[in-house]
Amino acid sequence: MLIKRKSIEKEESSRPANKPPPAPRKPRYAPVTLSEQDGVRYLHFGTEWVQGAMRIRKPDWPELEYAQQMMAWMLWQDAPRAIAQLGLGTAALTKFCYRTFPAAQVTAVELNPHVIAICQSMFKLPDNDERLHVLEMDALDFVNDPARHGTLDALQVDLYDATARGPVLDTPEFYQACAACLDDGGIMTVNLFGDHPSYAKNLKAMKFAFAQVISLPQVHDGNVVAIAFKTARAIDPALLAARAARIVTETKLPAKSWVKGVLASDT
Repeated sequence: MLIKRKSIEKEESSRPANKPPPAPRKPRYAPVTLSEQDGVRYLHFGTEWVQGAMRIRKPDWPELEYAQQMMAWMLWQDAPRAIAQLGLGTAALTKFCYRTFPAAQVTAVELNPHVIAICQSMFKLPDNDERLHVLEMDALDFVNDPARHGTLDALQVDLYDATARGPVLDTPEFYQACAACLDDGGIMTVNLFGDHPSYAKNLKAMKFAFAQVISLPQVHDGNVVAIAFKTARAIDPALLAARAARIVTETKLPAKSWVKGVLASDT
């Protein structure tokens, strides 16, 4: 049976002239909760799923291995001018990039104002300044803004809701917009969930939008970091090994394991 819906025009025309339109609905956010264990503070969205972590004595260090892997674009980019994160989490990537690359503009995009507030109060997120820009907005609006296109050297995407079953933005159109935000040599890293159907869907969408995509080995409870290149790059083991050694010396990040993952994925 077909049910005929009222048209918007008819509904609007039937509204009394002196009655204002209904106020737009405010978005509903999952509760932001915290836990601590062995000197590490964790962020949750009202569930047991971990949305980020910070070692209290090392607040600018990316504590979780997948967060460290999200920095794998450093194997090809050693002097980024502009870096952005979609999804703030505990601000681990934002803080690390802000401290490690003093010449770079660092932007973080977060829809939930409560996450921004908790990062400032409990996860040592610095205030905005001439280099750091934490924006309360939808990541989709950010990447679709033509003013952002061609401006980024590195884009880090970690967009999960309370269920943590897959990225909340995962279409080819979304990843095309991400690619548009990168300059020609730009690189995107994305946190995926390898043990879920969303993994194949996201990987397919990324390969549609990017010239080259590499997946690092799975870590934690299913996290897989994908590296997407706007322009395809040759995988040179010697150059990557040299760059990884420098990253380890300068930052202590486990970059040599990234190279192993890249080479394994490329074979």
